[in-house]
Amino acid sequence: LECDIKACFDEINHTALMNRFRVRIKDKRICGLVKAFLKSGILTELGNREESLTGTPQGGILSPLLANIALSALDDHFDQQWNRDMGTPYRRSKRKKDGLGNWRIIRYADDFVLVVSGNRHHAEGLREEVAAVLAPLGLRLAPEKTRVVHIDEGFDFLGHNIRRQRKRGTTKHYVYTKPSKKAIASIKDKVREQTYRSTRHMELDDLLRSVNRSLAGWANFFRHGVSKAIFTAVDSHTWGRLMRWIRAKYTGKHRLGMKELRNRFCDKGWRFAHNGVVFTGASSVAVERYRYRGSDIPTPWTPRPAAATAGG
Repeated sequence: LECDIKACFDEINHTALMNRFRVRIKDKRICGLVKAFLKSGILTELGNREESLTGTPQGGILSPLLANIALSALDDHFDQQWNRDMGTPYRRSKRKKDGLGNWRIIRYADDFVLVVSGNRHHAEGLREEVAAVLAPLGLRLAPEKTRVVHIDEGFDFLGHNIRRQRKRGTTKHYVYTKPSKKAIASIKDKVREQTYRSTRHMELDDLLRSVNRSLAGWANFFRHGVSKAIFTAVDSHTWGRLMRWIRAKYTGKHRLGMKELRNRFCDKGWRFAHNGVVFTGASSVAVERYRYRGSDIPTPWTPRPAAATAGG
């Protein structure tokens, strides 16, 4: 079940949010500051102040944290349900025999999915359950963006496309995680912007540094998946953009030919290099498939082991 909350940051109920906040934070001064932040209002284009009755200020430094606190209601609900009904292999197996489904929530801020082991109607039934949890927070699902998909169709989550496919050369099927089409288009647009005609005043080494930083940052986000071939394709696209940028910038009376371009601006084969800076691209980032940490991710609230007593 792919879920999308309609205008999440604009519609959070202040009272419900503060109630959840006060469960953890008992300092009344801090609570007062947060409430003042929520009630700070909006400055219109005409310079007038409008009261903010719901939602968190767009772009506010606290807004992502406060939205996360509100949406932790989803975590609490489905975690309690999991521990009560599906927490052991025996319970999950029994539910399966009884024709019931098993599910878990995966959430990052306001993006979340419910992964269901069962039939389509089990996932469809969760739509109303999610809506019931969100309603007291003043939130609702966007009907046009909330949908049930089979793992064989695939779905996008946090820029990744997750889909079950047949492994090439075998009859076995596995779930593959790859950069989504939207994520690939986004980095190509970034490269296109960096290599547009308006940047031809730059030196080639400065451009290579800028492009390398963008590609490495993007690739680091997507390196935990089946990304190697996509990294190579993005590098190929980038190389073509750089080639056209160089030929346009350094062409004098005669058009810069490919042979001269290679002699002047490449070091190893067709790799671009200038003033000690080389084009490394996304492929310079090593792919490490499916690094699962799960509950091993450290948090400030992870209990520390008791210190050994002397002579113990």
